Amino acid sequence: MRVAVIGASGYTGMELMRILHRHPRTEIAAATSEQRAGQQVGEAFPALRGVVNATFESLDPKKLIGRVDAAFTCLPHATAAPVVAALRKGGVTVIDISADFRLRDPAVYEAWYGPHGAPELFSDGVYGLPEVYGAEIAEASLVAAPGCYPTSALLPMLPFLRAGVVEAAPIIVDAKSGVSGAGRTLQEPYLMGEHDGNFYAYKVAAHRHGPEIEQEASVAAGEAATVTFVPHLLPTIRGIGATVYLRLKQSLSTADARAILVEAYEAAPFVRVMPEGETPRLSSVRGSNFCDVGCVVDERAGTLVALGAIDNLVKGAVGQGVQCLNLTQGWAETLGLEEAPFSP
Repeated sequence: MRVAVIGASGYTGMELMRILHRHPRTEIAAATSEQRAGQQVGEAFPALRGVVNATFESLDPKKLIGRVDAAFTCLPHATAAPVVAALRKGGVTVIDISADFRLRDPAVYEAWYGPHGAPELFSDGVYGLPEVYGAEIAEASLVAAPGCYPTSALLPMLPFLRAGVVEAAPIIVDAKSGVSGAGRTLQEPYLMGEHDGNFYAYKVAAHRHGPEIEQEASVAAGEAATVTFVPHLLPTIRGIGATVYLRLKQSLSTADARAILVEAYEAAPFVRVMPEGETPRLSSVRGSNFCDVGCVVDERAGTLVALGAIDNLVKGAVGQGVQCLNLTQGWAETLGLEEAPFSP
């Protein structure tokens, strides 16, 4: 399959090309970058020198029609939609890594991102969480890959909401991310001198991923959920650790809660349920498409603590996107993604 990587000079683009290179059924037919047009991929990313033999080109969706069968749009939010629309008009399957097609309510989208760039396609995107929407993704030609924070929080949380053992409100999501989630930026907070040894919360209860988490929690619960989302920045490059606090509706032991996770993900190749007494670690998922999940019940407080860990660039972005592409083509969803985590 001929694949285009659109917006290929960021961290997600680099990670995607690394994955597509080893995928047995894809070839990188185009890689776009406005800043690096004319430059070879190996010059921009020395790690890919001699691995990805492609040259960056400026983006012109019309020139990609007929050249590619599928495209990953790794573009900033609110700018991807018009590109997606042009590609879909030309019959290209699109996996969108931006937030432009993740939300179901146009009013919610506009409140957080502004006017939508392709309102005629707004409801066409399938939310790309394979462990929940695998059947729908398999029939889709436009998939909206979930955000990194939502993936880390939803996978440990949703089974309990679907089982009806926890309240849909209030839900507290406390998550910590490595700096690569901010992309390749020269903004002051992400400079080494500012970031190393530092740790802080940001955009408290005001992050754009909050409505996405709330949306999917509501679907799972079958009623309106209320989520308080607090993201933090970790002094590391890769990884997200999420801790979700849920109010129990009934008495439940940690063993019982873990059994709910095991049943929910027994057929999910990339979700690993931690043994009782063990919690997910960033070092155990780095560089992989795995999401490690676990849970602890605080019976005294009536609280279920659900935990998740992912690599934000892989399961939190393009690895999950490739998993979705595999499903749309009827391939094994693990294809090209069997890489074990790199540790230490």
